[in-house]
Amino acid sequence: MKPDAAALSAIPAPVSAPSAVLPAIGLIVIGDEILSGKRTDKHMPKVIDLLAARNLSLGWAEYLSDTPERITAALMRAFTSGDIVFSTGGIGATPDDHTRQCAAAALGVPLTLHPQAEALIRQRMQDTAREQGVPYQPDRPDNLHRLNMGRFPENAQIIPNPYNKIPGFSVRDVHFLPGFPVMAWPMIEWVLDHRYPHLCARGARAQERSVIVLGSIEARLTPLMQAIERDHPGIKVFSLPSVDHPQYGAHIDLGVKGPAGTALEAAYAQMLTALRTMNIKLGPELVR
Repeated sequence: MKPDAAALSAIPAPVSAPSAVLPAIGLIVIGDEILSGKRTDKHMPKVIDLLAARNLSLGWAEYLSDTPERITAALMRAFTSGDIVFSTGGIGATPDDHTRQCAAAALGVPLTLHPQAEALIRQRMQDTAREQGVPYQPDRPDNLHRLNMGRFPENAQIIPNPYNKIPGFSVRDVHFLPGFPVMAWPMIEWVLDHRYPHLCARGARAQERSVIVLGSIEARLTPLMQAIERDHPGIKVFSLPSVDHPQYGAHIDLGVKGPAGTALEAAYAQMLTALRTMNIKLGPELVR
């Protein structure tokens, strides 16, 4: 089944109020199958790409097992963080799905059947019955059980699912999505474009400027790194050593990152000047 683009625009979403400071954006990936290695997480690289396309960046990520106590604790932090958080996995209705219940526990509110979610789930059940050529039986036990997928924390708002109509949900700035990439990724895009258009317009994705440093060690470079961060608030310095690069051999990718602009360029210029004064051999410069 291909995603239905029209379904993404069928449900209005409240636009979050603009803020003077861009909030951090976090990702929580839930599932024993990720931590056991049965499945490889695909969400984080995709979320990074989706954010980059909107001039935004991922601030943090966390991986959790299907352990209710851990999930509840993580969601309590998310709800109080002031961050925008996307949580993937565990919102189904099988015994190993705990995310909906943990979200309600973290908020101290009950789970309730969301009327719009119920309508969408019933639509999906009717579609399935029609595809299978069997009558739709709304009171059949398995169909009644499927409605549990629409039980969200009180006052939650739904996130439309263009793949199979089974919605996710949002509570304030924490957004809950299925673990399946084919569902989660267009739902994340919908949240970004409908809830946070002002952030996408104002986003200032960090830029990096760096240089390959040859024949030196990090201990010698540390005082310079500390001086640059002291002299340029808001700019971060990074040092990425490598011991077996096929082209440069042992080297250090030394650089600065922060919002593109004069502060970043000034920090980088200071770094280059200091490295040359120290008679350190330099390789190519990099911009990311």
